[in-house]
Amino acid sequence: MTEIIFKEESYRIIGSCMKVHTQLGAGFLESVYQEALEKQFIKDGIPYVREKLLLIQFDGEPLKKRFRADFVCFDKIIVELKSAVFVHNDNFLQTQNYLNATKFQLGLLVNFGEPSLKYKRVLNINQH
Repeated sequence: MTEIIFKEESYRIIGSCMKVHTQLGAGFLESVYQEALEKQFIKDGIPYVREKLLLIQFDGEPLKKRFRADFVCFDKIIVELKSAVFVHNDNFLQTQNYLNATKFQLGLLVNFGEPSLKYKRVLNINQH
């Protein structure tokens, strides 16, 4: 049986996302969901850093170019938010690239733009 990576932490994060989606519904800009989710994380006691700058490594060296994760929760899970009619494969690949570059094991790609909240667990395939 395969162990679910960061099961409890990701369950809590998704729970917070569901609370936000239940109150706001679909149709707002991503920045609205990001602000609301930050408030919900505080209420739910989820440790996070919003818009955290993360290093990208190449050949063992950090690059000057960085990327900004919507949230990093529990110091180990990248949370990427979307507000779209549907999530494109490019969004999934982007999250996977973030994981590869940072050596994080798990990302959560969360879409608030659909009638019901959609999310995908994204694993760093190079860390297993």
